[in-house]
Amino acid sequence: MQEEAASRPIERGIAGPGLLAHVLVSKYADHLPLYRQAEIYARDGVELDRSTMAEWVGGCSRLLQPLVEALRRHVMSAEKLHTDDTPVPVLAPGRGKTKTGRLWTYVRDDRPWGDQTPPAVWYAYTPDRKGEHPQAHLREFTGTLQADAYAGYGPVYESGRVKEAVCMSHARRQFYDLYEAHKSPVAQEALERIAALYAIEEEIRGRSDGERRQVRNERSKPLLESLKQWMEETLGKLSKKSDTTRAIHYALDRWDALTRYCDDGRLEIDNNAAERALRAVVLGRKNYLFAGSDAGGERAAAIYGLIGTAKLNGLNPEAYLREVLSRIPDHPINRIEELLPWNLAAELAGQNHA
Repeated sequence: MQEEAASRPIERGIAGPGLLAHVLVSKYADHLPLYRQAEIYARDGVELDRSTMAEWVGGCSRLLQPLVEALRRHVMSAEKLHTDDTPVPVLAPGRGKTKTGRLWTYVRDDRPWGDQTPPAVWYAYTPDRKGEHPQAHLREFTGTLQADAYAGYGPVYESGRVKEAVCMSHARRQFYDLYEAHKSPVAQEALERIAALYAIEEEIRGRSDGERRQVRNERSKPLLESLKQWMEETLGKLSKKSDTTRAIHYALDRWDALTRYCDDGRLEIDNNAAERALRAVVLGRKNYLFAGSDAGGERAAAIYGLIGTAKLNGLNPEAYLREVLSRIPDHPINRIEELLPWNLAAELAGQNHA
């Protein structure tokens, strides 16, 4: 009896898992818009219309949605999250102009304190930057949120189930810009003091949360107390409207959240994990110019999350998506977690060495 053929990823579609994975990774990891991919295929004598590939991207996104939801659940079950957002130009229907949507990233990565839970990143697209969006994304999250000082997170912190941890890198950037512009001695001293804090973090990366907390209490806290005292004394010598005053107030006004990392070894000194996760979006944005619609933004969020999580787990994203797309049409929905990147890692590694 002949074995039944596996289902195609896209019903009645000609594209197999390999071609679909290549199109997705070319667009969302290598930043090649679909029209450029069509030109590349044409040079090799393959006529592949951009609109056809756009339909494939949409079909894959719908097919992968249960897996993206499983990824979201994993990310939101963390005790500490990194989050950030970036603007995305989106074509406004019927107007011939672009509007500004947002892509939000939420990163779970506890490897810096030696935890073995698989790292993961989930993205969400929204048509604007209203605070209601991150509040909805974080409705199930309980723990500490490492983020910038965006006011939209305020109600999340007010609920009491989420603690705020502000990014030292953002505070540092205020002084860095001042030093670059004016070679300010005050900015230079602030940068040197913050650099000493980062040097300690470099030493303790990968150690247990208990060790990190102990070292920070012994070495970082005195430096932070000295930094705060120096800032307060410096304020008295500056004009209230100067850029340096604003930079100091940025740090002092958020001091508790800025220094929270000292009391919890699971936290980081900054939010760079989220900023790294958005680099692919920023690079892609330069090449795409704009997303075609809100639905296009949602498709991008879904694929960015799977590709980004594959990378965080040391996988080749194209090999991972090819494997997933070959399995998911016939995979039981109640076992969808089996297709998350870390659950396929050993199998994909075996294929590479076969």
